[in-house]
Amino acid sequence: MIPADPAHTRSRPPDATHRAGIASQIATYVYNARKQAVPELARQAAYRCILDLLGAALAGVNEKAVIATRRAAASMMGQGAVPIWFSGVQSSAVGAAWANSAAASILDIDDGHRLARGHPGAAVIPTAFAVAQETGASLERIISAIVIGYEVGITIAAARLVYGNTGTWSAYAVVATAAALKDTTPDVVEHALAIAGESAPNQNFASAVSQIPPPEGSDVKEGIPWSVVTGLMSLGLAEGGHTGPRNILDSGNHYRFKPDLKLGTDLHICRTYHKLYACCRHVHSPLDALSATMAECGIRGADIDAVEVETYGAALRISNKVDPENLTDVQYSIPYCMALVALNGSEILLPLTSASLAREGVRALAQKISLHQRQDFDASFPAKTLARVVIFSGGKQYVSGITVPKGEADNPLTWLEMRGKFKAVSRYVADDVTADALLDALEKMKNGNIAYLIDLLSKINLRSCVNAT
Repeated sequence: MIPADPAHTRSRPPDATHRAGIASQIATYVYNARKQAVPELARQAAYRCILDLLGAALAGVNEKAVIATRRAAASMMGQGAVPIWFSGVQSSAVGAAWANSAAASILDIDDGHRLARGHPGAAVIPTAFAVAQETGASLERIISAIVIGYEVGITIAAARLVYGNTGTWSAYAVVATAAALKDTTPDVVEHALAIAGESAPNQNFASAVSQIPPPEGSDVKEGIPWSVVTGLMSLGLAEGGHTGPRNILDSGNHYRFKPDLKLGTDLHICRTYHKLYACCRHVHSPLDALSATMAECGIRGADIDAVEVETYGAALRISNKVDPENLTDVQYSIPYCMALVALNGSEILLPLTSASLAREGVRALAQKISLHQRQDFDASFPAKTLARVVIFSGGKQYVSGITVPKGEADNPLTWLEMRGKFKAVSRYVADDVTADALLDALEKMKNGNIAYLIDLLSKINLRSCVNAT
């Protein structure tokens, strides 16, 4: 974290010309909410999000992009005692949060939220753990900060008038999370939010509805790790006296907030979804519809002649390549993921590995899968992500029901199912002893003791493991 000038860390002189706006309301919420007990429903949601996020980070720890980020963090973000998870390496709070966010987001198996149309956990939870390690925060403070970070990030994301990838708004969530742990006063938080909002990754190329040429798949993806750096740096700058455009969220060209924000009333973290496939959420409904219909009707992947997918417009705007060049391309392709699952089973996507690029027959089947927009499904988006599939096989048609993916807030994964996901998604990098030790530590966390988990995150070193190919 940037060393703060003590004269500015807690508060700054009032600005008589400043009109309190949305950023001021949010900053006041952050300051006040940190003192309040977390409702039990939100507490349990936070535990599920931590379990899910650590599994995602464990699975991604040895991806090339994550290794590159980890090395950069160690060499460029300063020395420190904050662990970069599962690596045996330490860095500053900024460096560790950056690297841990990269691991958590790289495989697209991290959590998400329908209103935000993005992924809060991969920004909020690495931030909370890094700053908590730096400040010596208790479990209660960590859980409170996570709930606050989700609330702020999702509220702002939902108010955007134009879609932006997660990195365009998650820096706000990072500021809120870190400020809650550091007891930063509202006037400083307000400037930090403004700095973060104006400095966050713009993602103009990757977020746009249509591009010529379309963005090639890359490790930049949604810009979540860099938004973590931006958010933490923004808070450090504001603590040191740096100012930001505090009326940024009052801009009617970019945001439309409800007259009463009602922050903390119906906590957003309680509506988080969790994934069972390492790919974009737009792909999940078609996958669930395909798998259910194949199982019900006894269809083999090798016997499929064609598949028609009916879904909402946003799902048709991801790249959907039938001939992907890399794993990011696969993560954003409905046809290719469906072909993978049809021929190999759903476990092929938990997690996704480079082996998926060379599976026999997958590209040929992907070319037989067509996508079609349904206007009535558009009416339900983003609250629901609906799909229906028609499978053509042996001269017959097999039609699925209208499908909502498993793991949504209305159809959530149980704690036991999430433990199963943790073991499955981490199986290529962690043996059963290591995975079980982490799961035991997470159970201890639920019972009020986070010390064991913090210790394991510092000690476990999986850098020597190699992902399946």
